[in-house]
Amino acid sequence: MKNILVAAGAGLALAMSPALAQAPKTIKIGFVNTFSGPTAVIGNDMRNAFELALDHMGRKIGGLPVEVIYEDDAQKPDVGKQKTEKLIESDRVDFIVGYIWSNVLLASLKPALDSKTFIISANAGPSQVAGELCSPYFFSTSWQNDQTPQAMGLYMNTKGVKSVFLIGPNYAAGKDMLAGVASTFKGQVVGQELTKWPDQLDFSAELSKARAAKPDAIFVFYPGAAGVQFLNQYAQAGLKGQIPLYTAFTIDELSLPRQKDLALGMPGAQQWVNDLPNDTNKKFVADFKTKFKTSPSFYAAQTYDAASLIDSAVKSVNGDVSKKAEMQKAMEKADFKSVRGNFKFGNNHFPIQNFYLQDVVKDASGELVLKTVATIVENDQDRFHDKCSMK
Repeated sequence: MKNILVAAGAGLALAMSPALAQAPKTIKIGFVNTFSGPTAVIGNDMRNAFELALDHMGRKIGGLPVEVIYEDDAQKPDVGKQKTEKLIESDRVDFIVGYIWSNVLLASLKPALDSKTFIISANAGPSQVAGELCSPYFFSTSWQNDQTPQAMGLYMNTKGVKSVFLIGPNYAAGKDMLAGVASTFKGQVVGQELTKWPDQLDFSAELSKARAAKPDAIFVFYPGAAGVQFLNQYAQAGLKGQIPLYTAFTIDELSLPRQKDLALGMPGAQQWVNDLPNDTNKKFVADFKTKFKTSPSFYAAQTYDAASLIDSAVKSVNGDVSKKAEMQKAMEKADFKSVRGNFKFGNNHFPIQNFYLQDVVKDASGELVLKTVATIVENDQDRFHDKCSMK
C-alpha cells in the first residue's frame, strides 16, 4: 500500500506542475533551398541570414523555441517537391521558407497549399503565384520576377536606349525576367535568346547573335555562377565598351568577388542594396559582416525579412499556430521591421516596394562594393496582382 500511495503522490505532483504538464510548443520551420552544387553559395547565404535573424530574436520565434530543418533541393524541381512533402508529412512543420528557383517553387507549391502550410518565398517570384495561383497560405518577402527587370526597362528609357537584345535562361524566372523588361522598355527588342538551364555556361553563340543584331544595348539575367561566366565572356568577346550591358540579378555581393573590375559600369536594378539608411538594415549588414566575414547579398536580406515575418505571425496568436486565419491577417499587416524600411503587401501577398539603380564602385579602401545610385520606381506593385482572387 505504501508504494501505491507514493506513486499516486508523484503522479499528483506531476499533474500539478505546469512546466511538466505542458512543455512549451516548439515552432518547426522547414527551409528548402540549394545547398549543393555551383549555386550552393546562394543557399548558404540565405541560411546564414536566417540564422542571424534567429540570433537577433534570441533563438526563438514568437518567443517560443524553434527548430529549423534545412533541406537541399539540389536545384531540381522534383527533389524540391519531395523535400517539401517530407517537411509537411513527416516533420509536420508550421512554416516552410526558402526557394531560390521559380521552377522548384512551382513544383513544391501544391503540397504546401493543399495542407494549408504557410510557405514564404525568400526569393522565387513566378508570375503564376502572383496571379491565378495566389493563396492565403503563400507570402513573398522578395519580389515578383518581372518587377526588377521592369525597373531596368524604365531606366533604359531614361538613357535613350532605342533597341535591345535580351538574353536569359530558359526556365520560369528567365522567361518572366525577359518579359518584364520588354513590358516597360519603349524601344525595339531586336532579338531574344533563352539558353539551357542550368547546364549551359557557354554563351558565345548568343553573344554572336547579339553582336550581329547591332542593338543599342544588351539586357541579361543570369544569377550565380552563370552570371560570372556571362560577364567574362561578354568582355572576352570585345563587347564591353562596344554594346552597353544592363542587368538584373547578374551582379551581386556573391558574384562580385569573381567578376571583379569587369562589373564596373554595369548598372543593375534591385529592391535592396546594402547601404539603405534605416536602422534595421544597418544592424543586419554590420552583424552579418561580423559573423560571416562577408557582405550579405539581396538573397540574404530577403531571407532575414522572412524570419521576421514568421516571428510576427507567431506573436500575433501567442504561439497558437493552429489559428491560421489570424496568422494570415497578421502577416498581411507586415508588422515587422524590414531591412528595406517601409514594407507592405499587395492583395496577392507580394511586396509593394521601391526599386533602386545599383552600381559597382570602389570604396575608400579600393574594395568593389554595390552602391545605391537612385530610386527608379517607388511603391511598385506587380502587374499580375489583378489576376489574384484575394482582395
